[in-house]
Amino acid sequence: MKIKRIAAMLLAGVLTMGLCSCSNSNNSSTADSNSSVDNSSVADESSAADDTSTEGGDWQYIADKGTFVAGITLFEPMNYYDENGELTGFETEFTKAVCEKLGVEAKFQEIEWDKKEIELNAKTIDAIWNGLTVTEERKENMAFSESYVRNKQVVVIKVDNKDKYTDEASMAGASCAAESGSAGQSAIEASEVLSQNEFIGSSAQKDVLLEVKSGTVELGVLDYVMAKASIGEGTDYNDLMIVEGVELAPEEYAIGMRKGDTETVAKVNGAIDELVADGTLKALAEKYGLADVYAFDN
Repeated sequence: MKIKRIAAMLLAGVLTMGLCSCSNSNNSSTADSNSSVDNSSVADESSAADDTSTEGGDWQYIADKGTFVAGITLFEPMNYYDENGELTGFETEFTKAVCEKLGVEAKFQEIEWDKKEIELNAKTIDAIWNGLTVTEERKENMAFSESYVRNKQVVVIKVDNKDKYTDEASMAGASCAAESGSAGQSAIEASEVLSQNEFIGSSAQKDVLLEVKSGTVELGVLDYVMAKASIGEGTDYNDLMIVEGVELAPEEYAIGMRKGDTETVAKVNGAIDELVADGTLKALAEKYGLADVYAFDN
């Protein structure tokens, strides 16, 4: 009887160990399975979060942080510092007006113009908002708002050279400058005459004027909007002039946002439409001498 009881006890122990082993094995399998599902879910959510900046928009990202960061360069009359050291200009006030409609705070970040797409995609800025010319090439890399200025590229020379440079043909062989990566550089490259000339790239459009004034180059190619606001009587460039009748490339200004960001583009366009309807945008254009290029009247 004693032997039978010992055998029975041993058998019960083996069965108990087997059941525990099965139970532990099942728990481990369930834990691994749940971990795999959770990781997959996290990965999917992360992927979905990444997709919001490229497919549909990242407006929620902007709304959550409460600020809309405009990437700018100093470009009178668009964005510049007044005599009190305050940032002002058509684009500055335009940005603030749109952001007020959207319920976010406008912030401004100076950027290097030839790195603007990098800044935009890295989310250092939320938009390129500084006399940005709409081109087919740029449409491949960013989304655009509706256009608000119809501009053109012009040639700036010293007044002393007004009889020397009268048309594009007369500019053959003359050295020229434009802001690197700008519509001015593209206009030079597209010109049969100017594309053959010596070219100097500048870091900003204001530097193009300095190049011409100092005599480093003979021709400066830049936006009509900036040129007419920066040269002539009463300015630091009263010895410079625009060559009449030479318009290298008609163009339009719009706000550049991240590629695929349809939601933010739609919201910005809606705010622009309201500013057009109530006359605010036209008043700003007149204030900063842009009435002749204001897109909604032309």
